[in-house]
Amino acid sequence: MNVERICSLRGRYPSILGHEEYFRSAVLLPLVMKDNQICIIFEKRADNIHQPGEVSFPGGRIDADDAGPEQAAVRETCEELGLHLSDIEVIAPLDIMVSPFNVIVYPYLAQINSRRALCPNPDEVAEVFYVPLDFFLNYEPMRKSMYLTIGASEDFPFEMIPQGKNYPFRQGVLPQFFYLWEDYVIWGLTARIINHFVRLIRD
Repeated sequence: MNVERICSLRGRYPSILGHEEYFRSAVLLPLVMKDNQICIIFEKRADNIHQPGEVSFPGGRIDADDAGPEQAAVRETCEELGLHLSDIEVIAPLDIMVSPFNVIVYPYLAQINSRRALCPNPDEVAEVFYVPLDFFLNYEPMRKSMYLTIGASEDFPFEMIPQGKNYPFRQGVLPQFFYLWEDYVIWGLTARIINHFVRLIRD
C-alpha cells in the first residue's frame, strides 16, 4: 500500500456504512392540488403484494438500472400511479431513513401537476386517497415506542468481548407515529416521513 493510493480517497463522498447489505428503496411524498388545497396522495397496497392493505407512498426498490434513488422513486411512482415523467416535479430530497430491519429508504418531496393523470395499477395499488396537508399541520399524531433487543447466534463469541454475555448492550427504541384519517391508519415508515416533512415546513 502506498501514500498515493490512500490519498486517492480525498474528496470521497460518504455513504451509509454497510449499505450494500441493505434493501434500498426510494419513495415520493406526492403533493397535489385538490379542492383548492394542497393534499398528499396515499396508496393502499394491493392484496397480492408485500405488506398488503398497508397505507404507503408510491415507490419501491432501487434497481441497478436506475441512475440513483430519485430516478427510482419517480420511475416507481409512474409505474404505480400511471403517470408520465412530465406529470412529476421533484421539489427536494427528505432525510434518508435507515431502518433497523436492514432497509434504507430515500424519500423525495414532489408535486404532481394534475391528479386527473392518475391511473393506478391494480396489480400494486388497491386504492388511492388524498389527505389535506393542513390536517397534518394541525394534528398531533399518536406516538408510541417499539423496543428492539439484541439477540445472538448460538456460536456468538461472547468470550472475546468484555463482560461476555453480560455485556451492557443498549436497547433500541423505534418511535412509531399514528395518524388517523377517516377509516385509514397511517403509520410505520410512511408516518415517520410525514412527521419529518411536517417538522421541516413548520420550522
